[in-house]
Amino acid sequence: MRFRQFPGTDLTASEVGFGTWTLSTGWWGEKTDDEAVELLRVANSKYGVSFFDTADTYGNGRGERQLARAFRGKRNQVLYSTKIGYDIYDHAAQSSRRGQSELPQKFDRDYMRFALDRCLERLETDHVDVLQLHNVKMEQVRDAAIWQTLREMKEEGLIRVWGAAFGPAIGWLYEAVELCERENDIGTIQMIWNVLEQHPGTAIIDAANELAPNCCFNIRVTHASGMLEGKYTEDTVFPANDHRRHRPRSWLTNGLKKVRTLDFLTTEMTLGQAALKWLLAEPRVVTTLPNIYDLDQLREFTEASEKPDLSAGQMERVTALAERNFGVDEGPMVYKGTMERVTT
Repeated sequence: MRFRQFPGTDLTASEVGFGTWTLSTGWWGEKTDDEAVELLRVANSKYGVSFFDTADTYGNGRGERQLARAFRGKRNQVLYSTKIGYDIYDHAAQSSRRGQSELPQKFDRDYMRFALDRCLERLETDHVDVLQLHNVKMEQVRDAAIWQTLREMKEEGLIRVWGAAFGPAIGWLYEAVELCERENDIGTIQMIWNVLEQHPGTAIIDAANELAPNCCFNIRVTHASGMLEGKYTEDTVFPANDHRRHRPRSWLTNGLKKVRTLDFLTTEMTLGQAALKWLLAEPRVVTTLPNIYDLDQLREFTEASEKPDLSAGQMERVTALAERNFGVDEGPMVYKGTMERVTT
């Protein structure tokens, strides 16, 4: 496993991290806490994973509790990244939480401090290494008091790096761009970015390069919801509790057509590993967060770190394919978030 440093800090993260949403939310099938804890421990002890990403909303704190149990007594061997912003303490929200529907959000100073305190309790630690505000909107981006609260938490030693996670859909271009403009000391951004879904992630990285010198990226949906794992076929059927079951059929058929144009990446590694190496070709990517469900995926994805870097020719060929949508004629992507510049 190779490691990368958060700019301006002494924190180093494994190039391949582990997002606990696959273990704690039920969106990718059910896992017991015992199964989750064992997989997390193996990720660290056998494969060198040191960066673990969660959120208070993942299972209403379940992801954080799993991490605490997995690394009790070994806190100095791992980095904890968590997120706050959704009001998981509202009783109605707790009882109705299921699937990907958004909960009410709260970002006032008192709530943020309360939410962080609860995260620390569940994680059984006195600080989190990375704290990100969860799925912020333009309203929060333009509220300077929110970001000042994060700076205060950092000064108090409660967090080491602060930033924002954008979503839940692949959008949020100008939210991220404007955040880099307004709060250019931001430390990290979590966003969707992958070979098949390069916009708007590439534009956000360009903005960070121009505006926010120490902003690095931790990348989610690295494999386009599994499409780049190279295991789907036209006959693939997703389980009833799998969020991909609710996507239109065209998502699967068009995705498979795109994936078949990428065979040239698989001469020295699997497609799933090549998808991670494409992301890691960007210096501002500090860690990647593939969806890990089992030991086989854990092994495959973590071994990507030490695979040969993609060549300049391979990278250029991917760029050329992306410019023509990998040869697939389909309707334009429907984005959430602000995809046009709005100044008022």
